[in-house]
Amino acid sequence: MLRLCKHIAIIIIILGLSVVSFAQNCNLTVYGSVKDLSTGKPIIFANIFVQELQSGYVTDSKGNFISNTMCPGKYHVYISHIGCETQELYLNISGDTVITVFLDHNNHLLNEISITEEGGEITTEETQSLNSKNITQNSNKSLASMLESISGVSTINNGSGISNPVVDGLYGNRISILNNGIVQSGQQWGVDHSPEIDPLVANRITVIKGVGALEYQGSSLGSIILVEPEKIDMEPHLHGEARYFFETNGFGNGLNLELQQYSKIFGWRAIGTIKKSGDNRTSKYFLRNTGNQQANIALQFEKLWNKNWFSDLYFSSFNADYGILRGSHIGNLTDLEEAFERDVPFYTQDQFSYSISAPYQKVNHLLLKFHTKYSISEKQWFDFTYAGQYNLRKEFDVRRSGRSDIPALSLKQSSNYFEGKYRNYLTNNWELKAGVQLNMVNNTNLPETGILPLIPDYNAYEFGVFGVISKTFEKTTFEFGGRYDLENREVATISSSIPREIIRFENDYHNFSGMVGISYQLGDGWEAAYNFGSTSRNPEVNELYSSGLHQGVAGIEEGDPDLGKEISFKNTLSIKGAVKDRLFFEGLFYFQQINNFIFLNPQDEVRLTIRGAFPVFKYEQTDARLIGFDLTATCKLTEQFNITGKYSYLNGHDLSNDIPLVYMPPNNLYADFSYYIPKFGKFQNIEFQINSRLVFEQKNILPSQDFLAPPESYYLIGLKASAEKQLSKLRLNMYVRVENLLNETYRDYLNRQRYFADDLGFNLIVGINISF
Repeated sequence: MLRLCKHIAIIIIILGLSVVSFAQNCNLTVYGSVKDLSTGKPIIFANIFVQELQSGYVTDSKGNFISNTMCPGKYHVYISHIGCETQELYLNISGDTVITVFLDHNNHLLNEISITEEGGEITTEETQSLNSKNITQNSNKSLASMLESISGVSTINNGSGISNPVVDGLYGNRISILNNGIVQSGQQWGVDHSPEIDPLVANRITVIKGVGALEYQGSSLGSIILVEPEKIDMEPHLHGEARYFFETNGFGNGLNLELQQYSKIFGWRAIGTIKKSGDNRTSKYFLRNTGNQQANIALQFEKLWNKNWFSDLYFSSFNADYGILRGSHIGNLTDLEEAFERDVPFYTQDQFSYSISAPYQKVNHLLLKFHTKYSISEKQWFDFTYAGQYNLRKEFDVRRSGRSDIPALSLKQSSNYFEGKYRNYLTNNWELKAGVQLNMVNNTNLPETGILPLIPDYNAYEFGVFGVISKTFEKTTFEFGGRYDLENREVATISSSIPREIIRFENDYHNFSGMVGISYQLGDGWEAAYNFGSTSRNPEVNELYSSGLHQGVAGIEEGDPDLGKEISFKNTLSIKGAVKDRLFFEGLFYFQQINNFIFLNPQDEVRLTIRGAFPVFKYEQTDARLIGFDLTATCKLTEQFNITGKYSYLNGHDLSNDIPLVYMPPNNLYADFSYYIPKFGKFQNIEFQINSRLVFEQKNILPSQDFLAPPESYYLIGLKASAEKQLSKLRLNMYVRVENLLNETYRDYLNRQRYFADDLGFNLIVGINISF
């Protein structure tokens, strides 16, 4: 099963093979081999660069390299290969040395598809990841937009910079996003509320599709997203990375700096990010007031007290302003109807601007996490975690009498989370995981808006306990588990009628979840896995009690206090493998039925208020069914030329009313052609790529279910080129990307601003990453 851990390079170093002492100290031999992690076969033309010597080697036809002139000392060694992420080794050479390095040669082929492994833990869940190279070369994007490169993941957008991930048709409250192991706690109920996470703090971002998110507290109905910072290398020297990007659409700039060191006392890492962009542009016009800006920081500390006790402390601060298209806020019914039909939105200007004014959002999020792990033995340990989060969200509307600087929505949320976990690798390949969790949330409307709040104040107390058992046989892994959750929620809302009065509610929910999974090694590198799970999701406060204008989506939303909890039954079947190391394939098929499915249904009404004219949406409930599949295939025509194709299909149906579900991602097809050059002059790992994406028209919807018909299908072409270069102690990674090469005019079904404006036009992105 080790072949499935494809993200981390596994290094086996055998030191101390001193054979003889030479008169010259610099006659030590370093013999190495580089192999494919999946197949164990040698990797030819891998580059090995020794920083202190400013020289390097290339593996031969057997994947080997040798140096006979090494001096005793400490060395930084970089190992790279086309399509792979560069790995760095820190070696202390005192004698003849043998190094065997296993690289994930195929991580670029299937987006680093892997089985989640933590301390040897094996799961039958289907996972896909973005590694640090993928993250770096998409630094201009939000977390959700980065994940679009994974098959089956889409985004629901509210203009530029504001996006939420959609995994196999589910988003918002139905998927959980974990920031360094902690479920993100904020106002994630809004489709216009992006996750308050800087993706550049992560070394890996993983999507787990399936049913087995039992050990994570939250409202997930199956899929989860893990934003995972890397552990600090136990390296005494100061190292770091600097990333910079520039993009032409919005004239965006971004700078990210990371420093880390493991001193004699503890390890530390500091990360800072600043981003700024202005008005985006379609193929024809500027989108007024669509700029955004961010300033983020993260601090990480680690301490190994002894061989049994490890602790780490993590802090992050995310701060962003997001502009919202000015033309999406309309003053009267006549203008709103005209806005739906206009080719160019109201308030459009010919000049570019970095200015952000009403309507816009201001978001601040703090996370503090302390974790400690005590190992009874190598196969048995306890984990204890505390996390505190603070979220402040202010949304500013276009208000009369010069009051646009007073927020129309002002929400503050604080949470305190406690967790204890136990893990034991028993005899005969049995594994046990168990844990208990407590989360306390306080959500308050700040009294500065002067209007009735969209959602009420509430306190929530969540208690959960889980257990998962797995058994590994020679070719089969079997896994099953269960979870119980108790939630108590105290709600206080203000009546919409006069005289005003405070109305209080109290909700208690008891939920049971369970899953069973099995994976089987079919032979010749093929594997199949099946999972079944049942879980429940409580209706969120916004779904129960929303009442008023949701400024971010330019719509009026109304809740229903009589909504019941959702109950989900999901089946997934995955298969993946390779044919003669040339054709790589993965398929995920899923069937999910959700009883009492809660959705935001567009009403046949446009309502005029003192704040303008807005369409009306209401939270309703039905029985729903989602059927779909995600396919990925890569054909390795030569060692340097690859073709990759991806196709995602989804059908969502309202069983109660026998009509389609609204806001389901359209089917889409992706293809790319990549050419790799191992080395050219002083450049290594050179890649050229042309890619294309076809998004089909969403035809699985009735005309009466939305204000406008779904947009037509569209086809976008993109380009990418990247290369690496070693300059003394610096490692450079340079890239150029082009999005919407032909400057196509289109609108996307999942973009809530499609009622008013086209989507983004041509964009050129240039970036550089410097490692030192």
